[in-house]
Amino acid sequence: MNREPSWDLYRTFNAVLAEGSLSGAARSLGLTQPSIARHIDALEEAVGAPLFLRTARGLSPTDAALELKPFAELMASTSAALLRTAEGRSGEVDGTVRISASEMVGLVHLPAILARLRQRYPRLTVELSLSNAVDDLLKRQADIAIRMVRPEQQALLARRVGVFPVGLHAHRDYLARRGTPRSMDELTQHDIIGYDAETPAIRAFAERHPGLDRAMFALRVDSNIAHLAAIRAGFGIGICQTIIADAEPDLVRVLPDAFHEDLETWVVMHEDLGANTRCRAVFDALVTELTELVRGR
Repeated sequence: MNREPSWDLYRTFNAVLAEGSLSGAARSLGLTQPSIARHIDALEEAVGAPLFLRTARGLSPTDAALELKPFAELMASTSAALLRTAEGRSGEVDGTVRISASEMVGLVHLPAILARLRQRYPRLTVELSLSNAVDDLLKRQADIAIRMVRPEQQALLARRVGVFPVGLHAHRDYLARRGTPRSMDELTQHDIIGYDAETPAIRAFAERHPGLDRAMFALRVDSNIAHLAAIRAGFGIGICQTIIADAEPDLVRVLPDAFHEDLETWVVMHEDLGANTRCRAVFDALVTELTELVRGR
């Protein structure tokens, strides 16, 4: 081809990667399946390589598609950030702000904060992305992130709001049934709820607490929400923020002197958004409210 492919082709390509089928991409983009197929054919012609293999289970990306994937995702996130930035009236808290946070922060701490924020700024729309993965603010996957790790990237505006203490907890019914451990060694006699996949943060945690070995976990789960649900159900002993457990009479702290972690908490956004009225308003509100929450625990 003598000209660059339309950006629409990359948008379609990204949707097919995400959905795994032409029909799924068509539904997500509001297009017809033949249109999606034509877009993929045109992009394959432009790049000079097949991007998907047709199988009985759908479409399987080729090596060429996987090489293009991060660039297509960057284009998609940049396009979404462009629209969010263009929204709203200049100098007013009006438009959309995308916030990234962990499951637990989004489930427990943010709803009330966002409700108050909406009351204060009725023209504000919030997109809330919940994941334990760290969204890349430099790639504009989110405008603002609440992180439980110290930001290392440059060009970020970050405010430390404090720490959320974390401890071992169990439902009182479980402890009545199985007894309360008196030492970390006695945890081997109990049903422990722990992690599944090992991330760098998890490996660092395991080094600090060698007594909590993956092999001893009776339940392995990567979702913090599912982890908390298992504690509440009386499955066994698990890890929970103390501010959450303290609010539930049926949850009991176990071995408080032997096991203690502090989750350092930061509110972060790209420095280029510091002059954006609505992003700055949301950023400042999150810093203020989370700081008060941590101090008042």
